[in-house]
Amino acid sequence: QVQLVESGGGLVQTGGSLRLSCAASGRTFSNYAMGWFRQAPGKERDFVAAISRSGGNIYYGHSVKGRFTISRDNAKNTVFLQMNSLKAEDTAVYYCAQQATIGISTTARNYDYWGQGTQVTVSS
Repeated sequence: QVQLVESGGGLVQTGGSLRLSCAASGRTFSNYAMGWFRQAPGKERDFVAAISRSGGNIYYGHSVKGRFTISRDNAKNTVFLQMNSLKAEDTAVYYCAQQATIGISTTARNYDYWGQGTQVTVSS
């Protein structure tokens, strides 16, 4: 069974930065794309970022492009999300996910395994 564990969330002020980490186990990590999604109370789960298995293809949601950076370290089975210039609108639970099939997707239904989420709160 694949296990994904997020860490690094917390409380920051507007304009601050956080770095989220997601440690993966249970399946060959380097063979699959990884993604970050977020969900605020009462809202849909939105795409944040995705990275292909070798890191050659990267996609960002429109609201975070230019502020967030996704990266991965396959030797450590870990994917990261560096979040800069944080806004109150970024407040949400952030989820790490591993894609269900070979390839890369920005759609949540194409991801098979999910972490428990980590809370990010940006004060305004």
